[in-house]
Amino acid sequence: MLDVAAALLVVTALLAWVNGRFLRLPATIGLMAISLAVSLALVGLDALGLARGLHAREAAFVAAIDFSRLLMQGMLSLLLFAGALHVDVAALRAWRWQVALLAFVGTAVSTLLVAGALWGVMAWAGLPLPFLACLLFGAIVSPTDPIAVLGMLKRAGAPRDLEVVIAGESLFNDGVGVVIFTLLLGVAAEGVIPTPGHALGLLAREAGGGLVFGWLLGRGLLALLRGIADVQVEVLLTLAGVVGGYALADHLHVSGPLAMVVAGLMVGHARHADTPGDAGRVGVFWEIVDDLLNAVLFVVVGMEVVVVHVAMPPLAAVAVGSAAIAITLAARWITVALPVAALPRFFRLPRGASAVLTWGGLRGGLSIAMALSLPADGHRETLIALTYAVVAFSILLQGLSFPRLVRATLKA
Repeated sequence: MLDVAAALLVVTALLAWVNGRFLRLPATIGLMAISLAVSLALVGLDALGLARGLHAREAAFVAAIDFSRLLMQGMLSLLLFAGALHVDVAALRAWRWQVALLAFVGTAVSTLLVAGALWGVMAWAGLPLPFLACLLFGAIVSPTDPIAVLGMLKRAGAPRDLEVVIAGESLFNDGVGVVIFTLLLGVAAEGVIPTPGHALGLLAREAGGGLVFGWLLGRGLLALLRGIADVQVEVLLTLAGVVGGYALADHLHVSGPLAMVVAGLMVGHARHADTPGDAGRVGVFWEIVDDLLNAVLFVVVGMEVVVVHVAMPPLAAVAVGSAAIAITLAARWITVALPVAALPRFFRLPRGASAVLTWGGLRGGLSIAMALSLPADGHRETLIALTYAVVAFSILLQGLSFPRLVRATLKA
């Protein structure tokens, strides 16, 4: 395990150097692009009978990384807390109902829309999928990745109100997506479809319990931090609170991601208001954690392409993958952009916000992790391949073009 961690850190550092020295792309996009290009090059050379040893070594290295466990039970709690720690809570409070509608209702509706559309497309293509598998795919790609979205917003220069709505939605719909996916995964394992009332009860327990637990955790951390002037102790307390709190949330069967978001918002807001200097120093630690884990995460996402096995003809794979991308974007537009355009007095966002919200809904490591955690059955490889197509398009094309879209749409 130590060898894998050391190798991963070395690879990440070298790719970061290459990006900073030559490509100079945003870190998230550059690291994933380079690692993806290297992985695809090795796959291609191996297909030609060249570099067989290098490709085999990379495949063995990637296989040694339990990416789903690494993100879901390791990185995710730290990344969500770090992201929430720096959100302007006062501004977010002013947009709480808009964010709640987009994150909670929008994610659930998007899951259903993606599932229905994919089910129809796959049946039409002669590659039918069970509707439950389509629902799982909808839950995988409906939540946007807060790690990618927050990093992108730092560079895009979007208006402050729109930035708050996008950041808040991405933080909360992440937790909602994990809850929906977990519930659907339980249905797939048990083979019993719950009644609507039972499903809503489970959803309320997971999501509502996560929100309440996060509030309690935030209150507990603030009580411990009050009066502490030692930055090292503050860092240790927040780190222990995040890691221990996430583990406890898992044992309580409540949403750990939602709990981390709430706790991060509370701690960041209170500490900045009470002791700006200490909050800044603690914030520097969490910024370093955020940047480091973010870099490692997207290097692994790029490398994971070697475990993607497409069990269909190349032309069919391209067609179905393109359809999955189009379906995901269409569902995003219906559940996010359409309400914003239809209810302008409620959302109060600038003209062009619908296009920015649609194109700014990036998918990232969380979607890959959920796809890789699917049980081994006849549809797992298909769903992983479709998920990777959506994530690669999202990060590389949407991420690169998003700042230009913001300038063209909102600053014309």
